[in-house]
Amino acid sequence: MDGANQNLVPVFIALGTVAFAVGILLLISLLLLLRRKAPPSKPTEPDLRIDVASLGVGGPPESELQLECYSVPVRLAVLVIAPVGRAGTIPETDQLLEVVDQLVPGLVDVVSQHHPVVRFWAPQLSSQGFVNSFFHNVGLPGDKGKGTAWSSVAGKFNSGDHHYLVGFVFRAESANGIGQVAIEHDGQWNDVIRIRR
Repeated sequence: MDGANQNLVPVFIALGTVAFAVGILLLISLLLLLRRKAPPSKPTEPDLRIDVASLGVGGPPESELQLECYSVPVRLAVLVIAPVGRAGTIPETDQLLEVVDQLVPGLVDVVSQHHPVVRFWAPQLSSQGFVNSFFHNVGLPGDKGKGTAWSSVAGKFNSGDHHYLVGFVFRAESANGIGQVAIEHDGQWNDVIRIRR
C-alpha cells in the first residue's frame, strides 16, 4: 500500500465508527418515540346545553293547578337540580320529591302534569357559578328571554341541612318581560314562583 492510502484507512475507520454510532443513536431515538405513551386524555366535559327550540311551543296546559312566574301562567319546560359542594349528592327519588315540594308546595304535582325535561348536574362549588352556567346553557331567545314567551329562574335552595341549586325554564302563552331571574335568597322563591289551585 502506498503512503497516501495508508493515511486514509484511519479516516475511513473513524468515519465508519461515527456513522455506526449515529445510526445506533437514531435507532434508539426511534424506539423511544414509538414507546412513548400518549398523554392521558382529559375527561370530557358533560354537555349541559338545553335547546329551548326543542322544548315545544305550548304554554301552560289546562289544569286545576296553575303554575305562575311573577303572576304569569307558565308551563314548566325544564327542571335542573345540582347539589352544593364537592360532597353534595342528589337525594333518592322519594326524598327528591319531598325536596321539590318544599321548594314550592305543589310543585311535584306540576312536574307530573307538565312533564318537563329533568336534568341532574354534578355538585357545584358556587351558587353564582351555577346560576351563570344555567343561564348560559339555556340560552333563551331574544334579549335573554325578555320580549318572548320564555323565562328562566335559578338559585340556591336549602332543605334542612342539605343545600341544592335549582334552575327552571318556563314557557308562557305569549311574550312577556320576565327573562332571566336569579334568586338571591330562599324567601324569594315564593315571590317569583307560585302555584294556584
